[in-house]
Amino acid sequence: MSCLSNSHRQPAPSRRDFLKQSSLLLGSATALGLPLARSVHAAGSDTLRVGLIGCGGRGAGAAVNALNADPHAQLVALADVFPDMLRATRANLQAAKPQQMAVDDEHCFVGFEAYRDVIACADVVLLALPTYFHPIYLKACIDAGKHVFCEKIHALDAPGVKLVLEAGEVARQKGLSIVSGLAWRYHTGVQETMKRVLDGAIGRVTTIEETCNTGSLRSRPRQPGWSEMEYQLRDWYNFGWLAGDLPGLNLVHNLDKAAWAMREEPPLHAWGMAGRQTRVGPQYGDAWDHFAVVFEYANGTKMYAYCRQQDGCLPSIADRFIGTKGTCDLLACRIDGENPWRYAGPDCNRFDLEHVALFRAIRSGEPVNNTLYMARSSMLAIMTTWAGYSGRLITWDQAMTSPYAIAPQCLALDAEPPTKPDAEGNYPLPTPGVSKYF
Repeated sequence: MSCLSNSHRQPAPSRRDFLKQSSLLLGSATALGLPLARSVHAAGSDTLRVGLIGCGGRGAGAAVNALNADPHAQLVALADVFPDMLRATRANLQAAKPQQMAVDDEHCFVGFEAYRDVIACADVVLLALPTYFHPIYLKACIDAGKHVFCEKIHALDAPGVKLVLEAGEVARQKGLSIVSGLAWRYHTGVQETMKRVLDGAIGRVTTIEETCNTGSLRSRPRQPGWSEMEYQLRDWYNFGWLAGDLPGLNLVHNLDKAAWAMREEPPLHAWGMAGRQTRVGPQYGDAWDHFAVVFEYANGTKMYAYCRQQDGCLPSIADRFIGTKGTCDLLACRIDGENPWRYAGPDCNRFDLEHVALFRAIRSGEPVNNTLYMARSSMLAIMTTWAGYSGRLITWDQAMTSPYAIAPQCLALDAEPPTKPDAEGNYPLPTPGVSKYF
């Protein structure tokens, strides 16, 4: 077998087919009385086999974080659609973590079906891919009885959110752990600060301000010989069906911290505005460069959230909560007002700590399951995108019951992607007031 095993045994299933098959399989197991609990790894044993699906920069980073978190973890398998990405990541990880790299030629898998091969030979699976694939692969991992680390954002539409929730419920039944890449939940200073907010240090939260304003993300130039599908997959940040636009790429971290402060309570509704002013042209796919949204909750609390990726503008990444007794600057780990407080502890690496939590849960036999906030924070990002694209007010119930989904008819490098450029190379964009998502 060659170093880069061909995993194209059959066409990759559509998400619709996958949802049907998953429901049927789960129903059959329940009807037959088959036990769902399965011990993937005996607590206290030495080696945990780790597989990485998605060999981009974040995937390579997640693998290093996982190996940092547990000295007895070994990376045993890699998968990616592109052989060059896999080779580069394998070489980089071999240099960075040589004692824990155990990926031989037989366990390098390429193709849209390669995820199945990694799942088959790992105890713990790391998912770090374009978001379109996350809910599908997460459910496949859990169905196979594997623990999972899944990068954010976790879904792009209501069917995907529901698949994440379904995977979480099956994981609970099987005693499996799922940890989210919403890494601020594992930052020790942020945890200590949020604990005080939830304990009432600033009183009832009345207003939340969330900002994630940065410079532009990269745009990957199209290369000769690439099909349209390959180009979009390699430049996935700039295509909504793969990334979820700016709310999915960056603002979701802020929305997740707001959801945390609101005790995971869903909002009533949201409205917003968005557009693209500086990131204009075919090289930016169909991505927009700014969003602003207002969420309102049943108790009257309002969240104002903003994201922008425009070079030369004021940067701001912040989470600020205003309460009846004071204020909280979450990233400064600071509370002011009736109960002033500052975090005085050491700094930490939140990306390592989320994996520490995962491996500790596996080895202790006490599962951790992040799927509720994974699903709800993903839906907040989806609502932000749809509110901006449509220009309409959208309720939580409308978002959760929306049948809208955009996906290719089939997954192959020579297949047609769901969005295609016109004769001038420009991609179709939503039109506020006209485009509908719910």
